[in-house]
Amino acid sequence: MKKIISLLLVFVLTMSMVAGCTKKEEAPAADEETAVEEPAEETAEPAEETEEATEETAAEGLFPPVAKEDIKVGVIHLSDPAEGSGYTYTHDQGIVGMQEALGLDDSQIIRKNNIDDGDPTAIETAILECIEEGCNIIFATSWGYMDTCEALAEEYPEVIFSHGTGYKSNGTNFNNYFGRIYQARYLTGIAAGLKTQTNKIGYVAAWGTDNSEVTGGCDAFAMGVYSVNPDAKVYVKVTNSWYDPEGEKQAAEALIAQGCDVIGQHCDTPNPQLAAEEAGVWGVGYNSDMSKDAPNAVLTSAVWDWSAYYTTAVENVINGTWTGENYFGGMKEGLVGISPLSDLCADGTEEAIEEAKAKIVSGEWDVFTGVIETNTGETVGEEGKSLDDATITGGINWYFKNIEEK
Repeated sequence: MKKIISLLLVFVLTMSMVAGCTKKEEAPAADEETAVEEPAEETAEPAEETEEATEETAAEGLFPPVAKEDIKVGVIHLSDPAEGSGYTYTHDQGIVGMQEALGLDDSQIIRKNNIDDGDPTAIETAILECIEEGCNIIFATSWGYMDTCEALAEEYPEVIFSHGTGYKSNGTNFNNYFGRIYQARYLTGIAAGLKTQTNKIGYVAAWGTDNSEVTGGCDAFAMGVYSVNPDAKVYVKVTNSWYDPEGEKQAAEALIAQGCDVIGQHCDTPNPQLAAEEAGVWGVGYNSDMSKDAPNAVLTSAVWDWSAYYTTAVENVINGTWTGENYFGGMKEGLVGISPLSDLCADGTEEAIEEAKAKIVSGEWDVFTGVIETNTGETVGEEGKSLDDATITGGINWYFKNIEEK
């Protein structure tokens, strides 16, 4: 009897081992057959992928759509758009263009003007007032608003904070937007380089080399000058303020007194151009066409059309397609450009500018392409390559070789 039981146990163990070996050996074959020979199961797998893809598509818009008649847009301005020429005026013209393009009522635009970007309390108060008034998206147009936007975006995740000129963002309800104004500045540098008779060109800058936005624009301007007039120098005077009407004019006057006969600028008011006109020299404006302010001086201006961004951004909120991505448009997108050349420009200016512009817009070349020599004798960049956007927006802390800070 024991012998029979032992034989039965051996038989059972043997069959178990065979079954186990068969399962291990056949499992890969079964998977292979599922992939190749069994369409029913193959169809089931893509069905899951399709469901996932649908979820991903739905997630492309991070916020639900807002009915156009219900949307409210907040705007935090550094000064008053009624001044009619500078930085704030240009941003507000972009808001007006957006409003007209989308058909929004005046009551749907909430403006907070004259908000000092060096006063965190004033900034927070203005933004909170926009939130209390029901704004779905708030455009904070000046550099100094950045940190307050960052903090409030975390506190109010249902509100979108879009910050102009900065570099911080969170990928959801806090992004930054700016543009390749350096492209336009390069072109205005060509106009200045061809016009100067003293080979001394002044440039009123809001900030020094610690600010990449200002420094990169100044470099681009100076590179445009150099491309047509390698003998000219660009003299930079820093005001240490984005908005200082009196300081900007005084800086321009000081540069003119040193022999500069063309005045460029990266500051908010047209006062450097007014100083140029009063002194009988020429100028290159910024933000809007400043020939309306100083018609006897302005050759051209580097200008913005902020509606190119504002319209798209608000439209995305309405459609529920807001992604939280940062924005960095240029001449190709219509965000930046130059105003019509005045009759004061030197012969050949239009042709030289059009040639450079065509290369930039086509993508054949950009301003910060190749090896660039600084005014300390060092070099940046690589042959055949352009500086990346992160460097352009945050890493240009050097002056081009024909620049001297006064």
